[in-house]
Amino acid sequence: MLTPENTVIGFIGTGVMGKSMAGHLLNAGYSLVVYSRTKERASDLLDSGAVWADTPKEVAERAAVIFTMVGYPTDVEEVFLGESGLLQHGKPGSYFIDMTTSAPSLAVKIYEEAKKKGIHAIDAPVSGGDVGAREAKLSIMVGGEEEAFEAVRPLLEYLGTNIVYQGKPGAGQHTKMCNQIAIASNMIGVCEAIIYAEKAGLDPENVLKSITTGAAGSWSLSNLAPRMLNGNFEPGFYIKHFIKDMKIAIDEAERMEMDVPGLSLAKSLYDLLAEKGEENSGTQALYKYWKN
Repeated sequence: MLTPENTVIGFIGTGVMGKSMAGHLLNAGYSLVVYSRTKERASDLLDSGAVWADTPKEVAERAAVIFTMVGYPTDVEEVFLGESGLLQHGKPGSYFIDMTTSAPSLAVKIYEEAKKKGIHAIDAPVSGGDVGAREAKLSIMVGGEEEAFEAVRPLLEYLGTNIVYQGKPGAGQHTKMCNQIAIASNMIGVCEAIIYAEKAGLDPENVLKSITTGAAGSWSLSNLAPRMLNGNFEPGFYIKHFIKDMKIAIDEAERMEMDVPGLSLAKSLYDLLAEKGEENSGTQALYKYWKN
């Protein structure tokens, strides 16, 4: 059993969501080793007792369980498969849990390479944004061997409330693609509804009181529409990362010979925003498409 007394946890990637997630594990009493490309992002964790590592290699050498929450599949590949990466230096029996939204095919590759070294690799992307990470209420979608999932489930329970084992390696990432596809079209609907309310001369905040609890209700409508109205476009989830996710989903859909017109439209709108310098804004900045 992976208890605070016998387990050192590593956490790689302490950005908007990763910092909160790592903090929950630290608060649970686990010894925590952290690495991020920008050390300043880990300053709060270090002040609270986490130990800094200069490379993923150092994390692999110190920790028995390692969480990763980085930006892009290229980052995942570097962290796991690079010369100073986790698989090159990880200990047999370790558990590697990648919570980055990444390509399902890469998750399978990491699993296969890890298995050769006696390491358990799990893909466990999340949904819930900065709020879910901060409140430990993330949805966690897990792919990998079920026995490995059950071993780390108690740790995942410090991070989320909806933890579902989806199946074989890569299944967690495929499930996250389903999540992102649903969000993509929904965000268009949320923005259009708010803009429509404004143009009709309604009080949008009052409109939200009616529609958030009805059939139109969604997480984005309840959590992101108020941010739009308040002019708050700070990232709970970056546009640049959402574009990355949508591209992965489109590529996977093409492999399955599936047409995704709603997803393609959403990506095209977000691409336009990114070209206008909004790539580091939160996904709710799609609202600006109608305002610019």
